[in-house]
Amino acid sequence: MVKIRLRRMGAKKAPYYRIVVADSRSPRDGRCIEEIGTYNPLTNPATVEVDAEKAQQWIKNGAQPTDTVKALLKKANVL
Repeated sequence: MVKIRLRRMGAKKAPYYRIVVADSRSPRDGRCIEEIGTYNPLTNPATVEVDAEKAQQWIKNGAQPTDTVKALLKKANVL
């Protein structure tokens, strides 16, 4: 199954995430199919940048967003 989820980047205690499309069996920071956005929780307010077209296309093709990513997509007015 294909999932839309977060990949952790950044330094220790300074997280920065990329929103990626990946196989559900691959590790959290492992190989991904495509990167569709970023999420930075350290800014005030948190910054979310998403390619809406790509996200909607992947969801239409059956990719399942995780709960966290679903909330971020709603915040970015993609869902």
